[in-house]
Amino acid sequence: MTCTEASMDALREAGDELADATVAALFERGEVGKFNTLMRYVSTAGAPLPEGLPDVAREYLDATRVPPAWVDWSEMEKARLFFIDNNVHISTALSFASMPACYVVPHVAKLLSATHGLKYPSKRMAETGQFTVYLMQPDAFEAGSHFIPAAQKVRLLHASIRHHLTREGRWDAETHGTPICQEDMIGGQMFFSMLVLDSLHRLGIHMSTEGAEAYCYAWRVVGAMLGVDQEAVPKTLDEARQFLDLYMIRHMGPSAEGAHLTRQLIDLYEEVVPGTFFDPIVSALIRHLVGDTCADWLQVPSTPWDTVVKALPHLLGVLESIEDRSPLGAWALDRLGHLTSVLELSSLTRGRVMHYAIPETLKKDYGIASAVPRTHRWIPPAATVS
Repeated sequence: MTCTEASMDALREAGDELADATVAALFERGEVGKFNTLMRYVSTAGAPLPEGLPDVAREYLDATRVPPAWVDWSEMEKARLFFIDNNVHISTALSFASMPACYVVPHVAKLLSATHGLKYPSKRMAETGQFTVYLMQPDAFEAGSHFIPAAQKVRLLHASIRHHLTREGRWDAETHGTPICQEDMIGGQMFFSMLVLDSLHRLGIHMSTEGAEAYCYAWRVVGAMLGVDQEAVPKTLDEARQFLDLYMIRHMGPSAEGAHLTRQLIDLYEEVVPGTFFDPIVSALIRHLVGDTCADWLQVPSTPWDTVVKALPHLLGVLESIEDRSPLGAWALDRLGHLTSVLELSSLTRGRVMHYAIPETLKKDYGIASAVPRTHRWIPPAATVS
C-alpha cells in the first residue's frame, strides 16, 4: 500500500457508515438517553443485553460483537506478551508522546476541545489507559471480557461526535473533511502503535522486530473493531511509517487548543508526581519524546530537566541489564512495572470504571514477549520525508 496526497484526501471524506447510521437513528428516535442508561450495564462480552435496549442499538451490538475473521491469534498473544514486558514504557509513551501528538494536529485538538470530557484530561487518559489494559488481557476477545463492549461504545462515541458537529454546522467540512474521518482514525491508530514504538526506541528500550510487528498488528485489530477501513490501513511497519510521516506533514502545527490541552495534560501529571521537585520532568519527558519543534508548538516549557531526561536511555539500559542477568531481578522489575501501571491508572480513574457514553451535547464554544537480548534491537523504519 502506498499513501499519496490523493488517497489521504479521499480518506478525509469517509466516516463509519454502520456506527453513523446507528447514532443517527438513536437521535432521530430520541433514544440516546435510554441507550446510555442501559449500556452502563453492558460491560462484559457475551452477557445478555438489557431489556428495552433500542432495536437499532441491539442490531449494531450484534453486528460488532466478534473480532474480524482474519485475526491471527498467535500474533495477538505475541502482542500481549510484548505489552506485559514493556507495560511501563508503553504507558509512558502513550501518556507523554501519543497524547501530545494528538494535540499537535490542530483540527484534532479543536475537535477534542469540543467534548465536555476534554475539559478534564484525566477522563480521556483514564479511558485510554483502561481501554489498553482491556485489550492486552488474555481473554480480551472472549466471553466475559471487557474489551469488546468498550470498543463498541468508543466506536459509537466517535460517531456521535460526527453527528453533532455536522448537523449543528459547527465543523468546516470543506476545509477539514468529515470529523473523525478515516484518515484521522488511522492517524490515531498510528499514534498509539507506531509512535509508541518510536518512543520506546527513543527511550533506549530494546525490542525485537517480532514484538514490534505484533504490537502494531494488535492495534490494527483494534482499528477494525473501531470501524477503520481495512483496505486503507497500513499492514506493515514500513507502511505505518509512510502513513504516519505523511499524516504529520499534512496536518501538524501549532494551535491555541493544542497548547491548552497540553497544559492541562502537564498539570494533570504534575499532580500525579509526588511533591513538586520532580514536576518539571513531565514537561521534559514530553519534549524529549515529541521533539523540540512539536514541543514549542504545544508551548511545553523548557526546564533544566530537559538535559537530565536525555540520560533515561542509559538508566533504562542498566535496568535491562539486570533483567538479562538475573531472573529474580527480571521478576522484581516486571512486578514493579505492573504496580506502577496499576497505580498510574488508578490515580486517573480514582477507582472508577470508565463508561464510554454517547454525548447528547457538545461544548457550546466550539469554534470548528520475553525480554529481548541487548544484542537484538529493533530499529524503526527510516523517515520517508526529510
